[in-house]
Amino acid sequence: MYGGTVAAGIQGQPLEVTVVSCSKLKDTEWISRQDPYVCLEYATSKFRTRTCTDGGKNPVFQEKFVLPLIEGLREINVVVWNSNTVTFDDFIGTGRVQLQKVLSQGFDDSAWPLQTKTGRYAGEVKLILHYANAKVNPQISGSNHTPYNSAPSYYPQQPHSNSAPYYHPPPPAAYPQPPYAAAAASHSSPYPPPSSYAYPPSVSSPYPPPSPYPPPHSYPPSSAYPPPSYPPPAGYPPNGAAGIYPPPPY
Repeated sequence: MYGGTVAAGIQGQPLEVTVVSCSKLKDTEWISRQDPYVCLEYATSKFRTRTCTDGGKNPVFQEKFVLPLIEGLREINVVVWNSNTVTFDDFIGTGRVQLQKVLSQGFDDSAWPLQTKTGRYAGEVKLILHYANAKVNPQISGSNHTPYNSAPSYYPQQPHSNSAPYYHPPPPAAYPQPPYAAAAASHSSPYPPPSSYAYPPSVSSPYPPPSPYPPPHSYPPSSAYPPPSYPPPAGYPPNGAAGIYPPPPY
């Protein structure tokens, strides 16, 4: 069932029919390539395309015709022939094009099947139909299609209002900046300056490494130490002095 409603009062309204091409046509030639052409029949109106020389089974035409519509007549008869120069033209196939879809929706680009006189498949013809006066109903009854102006239910709906029809994320400045963002604004490098790092003693740094020994002023003066427990060498009497120590025993 086609969507929309067939426009009333189509009598005399123009219908554009473009014969695009044919495909997989029955071959009526034994030696050379066939030369097909297409005929359109609608009531008393008859139209014929040019002959596609050496078109073979897949001729291309791209020709447009305008048919005056007739109230109550909802199909076009299509006949495909092979042009001959000496004998009569060869019948390839015929088909019927239904107009319900183009009259209700305004457009139809279907491919229509062709058949021989015995009912066998003879290929297909591609037409583009356009009816400018169609009154299209956006709601398609009896189908599962979703209207173009509404999103499918499995997509999340964004909040909207009259002043802001679409949802916009907050500006980047509203998000918290990382610790190094301030440094990046004032320095070319996002890292802090080298002076804030504590360098190990093995790496050169702007400050000398601390000494493992206490400063000189922390040592006590020499007078603070007690004197030696034995008299200085100057206190001993010279060798051979008598009277101080008893003589050695004999």
